[in-house]
Amino acid sequence: MKVVMIGAGYVGLVSGSCFAEFGADVVCVDVVREKIDALNSGVMPIYEPGLDALVARNVAAGRLAFSTDLAAHVGDADLIFLAVGTPTRRGDGHADLKYVYAAAEALAPHLTGYTVIVDKSTVPVGTAREVERIIRQHNPDADFDVASNPEFLREGAAISDFMHPDRVVIGVESERAEAALRALYRPLNLRETPILATNLESAELIKYASNAFLAVKISFINEMSDLCERVGADVQAVAKGMGMDRRIGGKFLHPGPGYGGSCFPKDTLALTRIAQEHGASSRVVSAAIEANAAQKARMIQKIRKALGGSEGGKTVAVLGLAFKPETDDMRDAPALSILPSLMEKGATIRAHDPQAMEAARPLLPDGVGYCDGPYEAAQGADALVLMTEWNAYRNLDLERIGGAMRQRVMVDLRNIYDAETAAKSGFRYSSVGRG
Repeated sequence: MKVVMIGAGYVGLVSGSCFAEFGADVVCVDVVREKIDALNSGVMPIYEPGLDALVARNVAAGRLAFSTDLAAHVGDADLIFLAVGTPTRRGDGHADLKYVYAAAEALAPHLTGYTVIVDKSTVPVGTAREVERIIRQHNPDADFDVASNPEFLREGAAISDFMHPDRVVIGVESERAEAALRALYRPLNLRETPILATNLESAELIKYASNAFLAVKISFINEMSDLCERVGADVQAVAKGMGMDRRIGGKFLHPGPGYGGSCFPKDTLALTRIAQEHGASSRVVSAAIEANAAQKARMIQKIRKALGGSEGGKTVAVLGLAFKPETDDMRDAPALSILPSLMEKGATIRAHDPQAMEAARPLLPDGVGYCDGPYEAAQGADALVLMTEWNAYRNLDLERIGGAMRQRVMVDLRNIYDAETAAKSGFRYSSVGRG
């Protein structure tokens, strides 16, 4: 099958490379020439474990290519995926669909033969029908169907998620479109992956509903972490006890400094706007958004308290900047809220992250010191803040790192260590939800 992936960003590049691994002939098209030139040189625009090898293997096999010329590849495509960005629109919180609609308009004149146009981007309910209207407006004689195929890829585990998904969701309105998508995903049938075929609106909403529900779980356990600290309970024991209930499950019941990344902040906000437009309630999701902002504010207070009530004139070593490990993604990372607030009150920040420091530089205030490793970051610090749970931080030499610091204070926002272990190395230790 011939596949065109419009958009060579996170979703498009991972999905296109995995489809090529399935045996499809894939071209990833993007308007940013520098990105395409880099990909053609073997340089990845994002950090995702295993992606460089996957791309190189399929390029060498002739199944994967990169181009800026959309018109040259649309005509003979069996499926065209729209995998462009849908950022939050300034002012109202809606998903900005200008890139989706621009791609639909650009491809329309070049369609020849039957083609399935597939929304892969996370889009509000009704987008697929608007894409269809745009294409028909610009090419009334085109033979095509529009489908929805939302992605469920976790950054840092995207390739595994694509190859071993919990389910594949396809929103379709014709047997031809369903058959084409089932054929593309046929390799997953060998693993008995469930493929859920539904209408366009349901497929579009499944993505938003899934992400919002996970965000609610995170915000819930973060609120419980605050209660645990106040009553002397251990949030990890509480989460474990909850997770043993099969109706609840233990995933996403991990307290921390709040959720971030490319999906949860954007998608929860977009879902509340969709609900408002249609006169429906979204109070639970709205509360999760508010709880997430409050959690980040609580982390600032926690760090301030550990520093004796004021961060003025203090040096803080921060380990981890990305919103989660195994990615360089800084979008809505807790560090973007927490570090500027500390710096405004006079703190000096010395930071390290295995992958995200370059991405963080233009987003964090001038004056942040970027260090080559955790021990360098700790040099002369009054407190050590564990912000992201990279594996490199899970087994630090606490004696060595404490010896480099001015004061042995650890604020563990990911509950990587425990108070007893920290105390053995002379640390005054605080964590999240373990009173």
